[in-house]
Amino acid sequence: MTGGSGFIGSNFIRYVIREHSNWRVTNLDKLTYAGNLENLADVESDSRYSFVRGDIADRKLVDTLLGEGFDVVINFAAESHVDRSILDPTPFIKTNVGGTQVLLEGARQRRVKLFLQISTDEVYGSLGPKGRFREESQLAPSSPYAASKAAADLLCHSYRITCDLPVIITRCSNNYGPFQFPEKLIPLVITNAIEDKKVPIYGDGLNVRSWIHVEDHCRALDAVIQQGKPGEIYNIGGHSEKTNLELVKNLLDIIGKPHSLITFVADRPGHDRRYALNTSKIKRELNWKPKITIGKGLRQTARWYVSNESWWQKIKSGEYADYYERMYSQR
Repeated sequence: MTGGSGFIGSNFIRYVIREHSNWRVTNLDKLTYAGNLENLADVESDSRYSFVRGDIADRKLVDTLLGEGFDVVINFAAESHVDRSILDPTPFIKTNVGGTQVLLEGARQRRVKLFLQISTDEVYGSLGPKGRFREESQLAPSSPYAASKAAADLLCHSYRITCDLPVIITRCSNNYGPFQFPEKLIPLVITNAIEDKKVPIYGDGLNVRSWIHVEDHCRALDAVIQQGKPGEIYNIGGHSEKTNLELVKNLLDIIGKPHSLITFVADRPGHDRRYALNTSKIKRELNWKPKITIGKGLRQTARWYVSNESWWQKIKSGEYADYYERMYSQR
C-alpha cells in the first residue's frame, strides 16, 4: 500500500489487520503534511504490518520494494486537497501522475496480480441538479487536483490495454470519519466548533456533495480486491447528498454549537456545483452497499474528534496553522 499513513489509507490498514489474519501489509508513505504515523500507532507493533518511508516517485525504492514479492499494489498516495492544488499544482502532477506511473511500471515488471488505483469522483467534474455519474461518464476535471487524478486513471487504463496489467480503478465520493486531516470540511467544522471559532463556507454554501463513511469505503475496497474484475472501474458512494450549508448546520447541531459560527467566504475558482455517483455496478457485481447512515456516521465522527483533541490540536497549532489562516480567512 502507498499513502497508508493518511486518512483513508490508515483506516484501510486497520481494517485489513482486523479482518484478514492471513494478510500482510507494507505501507510506503512519504509522510508529507497529511501523513501521520500516529494514525497507525495501534497496529505498528503487529507483525503483519511494516512501514517504509519513501516517495512513490522514487523508481529505485519502488523497484526494490516490489522485488520482495507482493500480490497486490494499492495506490492511496496522492496530493488530495483542491485548494492546495490551486495554490501550487506542481506537487500534484509529480505525485499523482508521475508517482502513479512509477508504481505502474514497477508492478508491470514484477508481474503483480492486481494494481488497485484509488481515484475520486472529482475526475468527472461538475454535475447538474439531476442525474448521477456512471463509470463510463466522460472525465471533465475542474481543478488541477482532479486533473492529476484523471491523468493517473488514464495511465492505469493504458497499462491495462498495452501491458495487460491487471488494473482496477475505484472512484469514491467524499469520505469522512476518524483521522481525517482538519483542512477537510467535516473535521474543519467539528474542530473549529469545539474551539468556538468561525466555520468558513465557500460561496453560498449550496454546493452539493455525496458522503460516505470511511469504514464503508474500506469494505468496498475489500470486496474489489477479492472479487473485482481487472480492467473495470467501480464507483463507490454513500448516496448521502447534502449541500455544504446543510452539512455544516447538521454538525453544529450535533456538537451543540450555534449556527452563528458560520461565516461565508469568497468562493474558490472552479468550484464544482454537485457530485453524485451511480453505484449500481458495485452493488450488483460485488454485492456491496453502505451500512453506515449519514446521521449515525456524523455523530460517531464528531464524538471521535471530541475524544481525540490532542491529535488534531497538534496539527492545527503546527505548520498547518499558517496555511489554514491564509486559506480560510474571510475575504
